[in-house]
Amino acid sequence: MKIILVTGGCGYIGSHTIVDLLQNGYDVISIDNNSRSNENILDGVEKITGKKVKNYKVNLCIYDDVYAVFQENPTIEGIIHFAAYKAVGESVENPMMYFDNNINSLINILKCAQDMNVPHFVFSSSCTVYGNPDEMQVTENTPQKKAASPYGLTKQIGESIVENIVPKCNTNAVLLRYFNPVGAHASNAIGELPIGTPQNLIPAITQTAIGKLPQMTVYGTDYDTRDGSCVRDFIHVSDIAHAHTLALQYLEKNSASNLCEIFNLGTGDGYTVLEVIKTFEKENNVQLNYVIGQRREGDVIAIYANNSKAQKELGWQPLLTLKDMVKTAWQWELKLNNKTAV
Repeated sequence: MKIILVTGGCGYIGSHTIVDLLQNGYDVISIDNNSRSNENILDGVEKITGKKVKNYKVNLCIYDDVYAVFQENPTIEGIIHFAAYKAVGESVENPMMYFDNNINSLINILKCAQDMNVPHFVFSSSCTVYGNPDEMQVTENTPQKKAASPYGLTKQIGESIVENIVPKCNTNAVLLRYFNPVGAHASNAIGELPIGTPQNLIPAITQTAIGKLPQMTVYGTDYDTRDGSCVRDFIHVSDIAHAHTLALQYLEKNSASNLCEIFNLGTGDGYTVLEVIKTFEKENNVQLNYVIGQRREGDVIAIYANNSKAQKELGWQPLLTLKDMVKTAWQWELKLNNKTAV
């Protein structure tokens, strides 16, 4: 078995990726200090796959503790690095926390990769690296603008760190720029577990619909878009997860080249916030209580992916639709609250 280390393995995308890796013949261990996640999500992973995943409750910002995991597991062949703070609004309010956590954790994991000669590294990046682009649809070569938030800046810096380190060590890398992962696993055994008030759209929608939140806010309807709300490329988390397995396989095929490649992961379609709300209401037969608010600092106006490179070079194809995304997200929310659809 090829051992893959997943940092942030108890998180939303991390747990779905662990499922996909296990189902494709990899062995997996996780590092997650559960500051923004729940270790019980790995019970759902075991329910789906029949395999128990060991999680090391380690702070990635403490190098010696991270290195000890590698010493205990000297046959690690690949790293998928998810662990990071990810809330745009929170990063605007507390940028130092984001720089400290997201950058130092990345440096430490790369040090371990270099010291232990781990050949393959996949970095969890984001479409926020594009800033507010001149065109809504972006390719991997679209010039990056100033990041709209400290979170986005940590991803820009993170990519640069990986690109500079790879040629100097025995590691090759893939940088995956996610657009907006949403939804839950079809089994309903794992899904998103936001801590506190959700910062992202779909959890805000589902928590409002279930009654956890009295109402939700649409941040701005005066943008230059078709209905005035922000445009995003929403992609199902299971499609995102499978791309990581394909990225590892891509690196294994090109193991001698010390390459560092970038891929967009999005459906290639842009939906406005209001369109997503209407789709959720229609597909789940739920009326959502929402209000129109002011623009939120740090939000990009409109962006969606050109994913042709990932399709061509990784053999990746997003399979699930926006309808699938809102349905699985709602079923997961209902499960969390021990309810069934009306």
